[in-house]
Amino acid sequence: MKNRLATALMKNANPVSRYGGKVALVVGCLFLVACGRPETDTTAEPKTVHHWFSIKVGDQPVEMQLALRRAEMEKGLMGRRDLKPGQGMFFAYRDPQVLSFWMRNTPTALDIGYFSGDGVLREIYPLHPFDERAVSSRREDLQYALEVPQGWLASAGITIGDRIDLEALKAAMRERGFDYRRYQGMEE
Repeated sequence: MKNRLATALMKNANPVSRYGGKVALVVGCLFLVACGRPETDTTAEPKTVHHWFSIKVGDQPVEMQLALRRAEMEKGLMGRRDLKPGQGMFFAYRDPQVLSFWMRNTPTALDIGYFSGDGVLREIYPLHPFDERAVSSRREDLQYALEVPQGWLASAGITIGDRIDLEALKAAMRERGFDYRRYQGMEE
């Protein structure tokens, strides 16, 4: 008799009250899941190749644009006449190698510094406007290159053996939206 009475009462009950407990349980579970979720990443859009980063080489700050994508590297400083002393373009390669640059469509005389993966400046060469002959490194363990106005490295006292600030470089790469750990030698 008790079962029949309970069944009769449930048939006549308001559907909301009939399912209310289940709905409350589901809503409660969803609330708990949402509370445990990590905050959404609210970082700004990644910076572009046109953004300037201040990164030290030795004890000298250099304002650099980072060329990290293939198309950015291929274009480099072509057509640029606006480079000031203390400014340059930095190129990062994922693996150590012989580096080779030329000056196609580049009207500004430059110096290029080649760095090993540990951030040490290993070689420096002059680059002449519009010269399409490749200027290759002698070493095979190079991963980074920095182009600056010709003569600026010497006038700033930057020499072979100086180091680039790898921590600042890592931070700049993150701001560009790149995972620096994918570059050999920059892993944690």
